[in-house]
Amino acid sequence: MKVFITGVGGLLGSNLANFLIGQGHEVGGIDNMIGGVDGNVSDGVDFTDGDITDTKLMKEITEGYEIIFHAAALPYEGLSVFSPAVVTESIVFGTVSVASAAIHNNVRLFINCSSMARYGNQEPPFTEDMPTKPVDPYGLAKVQAEEHLQLLNEIHGLNYVTVVPHNVVGVGQRYYDPFRNVVGIMINRCLQAKPIVVYGDGEQQRSFSNVLDCIKAVYQIMRSDRDICGQVYNIGPDDNEISIKQLAYKVGHHCQKYPSLEHYPDRPQEVKNAFCSSNKIRKEFNYNATVKIDDTIKEMVNWIKPQVRPFEYHLELEFITDKTPKTWTDKLI
Repeated sequence: MKVFITGVGGLLGSNLANFLIGQGHEVGGIDNMIGGVDGNVSDGVDFTDGDITDTKLMKEITEGYEIIFHAAALPYEGLSVFSPAVVTESIVFGTVSVASAAIHNNVRLFINCSSMARYGNQEPPFTEDMPTKPVDPYGLAKVQAEEHLQLLNEIHGLNYVTVVPHNVVGVGQRYYDPFRNVVGIMINRCLQAKPIVVYGDGEQQRSFSNVLDCIKAVYQIMRSDRDICGQVYNIGPDDNEISIKQLAYKVGHHCQKYPSLEHYPDRPQEVKNAFCSSNKIRKEFNYNATVKIDDTIKEMVNWIKPQVRPFEYHLELEFITDKTPKTWTDKLI
């Protein structure tokens, strides 16, 4: 297969690229590295340093590819409450730009990477037949991007599938980003002998997916010859939800430190409990996630430990209100 990956410098994109290259497939990709990690992009990738919103560029560099895996976005759900414009442009216009290039180049399959934020504040576990009820600009942008793809399918026959990973974690994550990636943030602070930051009471529950488990699901979809156009698939483990407070103590255990917790007020619009059911893809593709959260944390600790670094506040807040977390305005992470 010839596969083009947007966001190829990020956690999911880079690991998917490495996997596909290992399977003998040809891989190209693009990233502006705002959310990526230096060194993530394999030498085997035909890489373009650029922005997906450049539609002319996208048409040029995706020519000849049969599959596009679209993982590029500014994946800043919490930050989107205070920087809605830049996040929405990246997700909505970025997705339409890549889809336009896919139609221009007659790409066989467009795999869109969405987010649990599409489900909003409903009763988990989230299933694909639930209505979309986003509660923040990031989730809304993801839903709008999906709606654009549906419309482009109806008008131009774009063959697309949407995957919804749980919180993806693993080696290759931007662990020095203060705005996202809770596991990486916890590990980086713990290894620096700093308290672990917890918003609210820490009882909010999440489900975490090892990136390699997500890649297995994506690869099965890529290889499928079934008509699954327009389908949505949650991908990741079932029944592994964990509270943020429990997660903090697991991180401390694997960092061989007893962590102290530093509590801050709840972040606005943050859903209390968010985790998915992957029953649909398990039934249709015989897919199962197998990597345990403890194994993932241990692997990440071993990767981060020799390269601990300060957090980088590389994105500006578009506005600040009394609801903006002090951890961001005062750069406390």
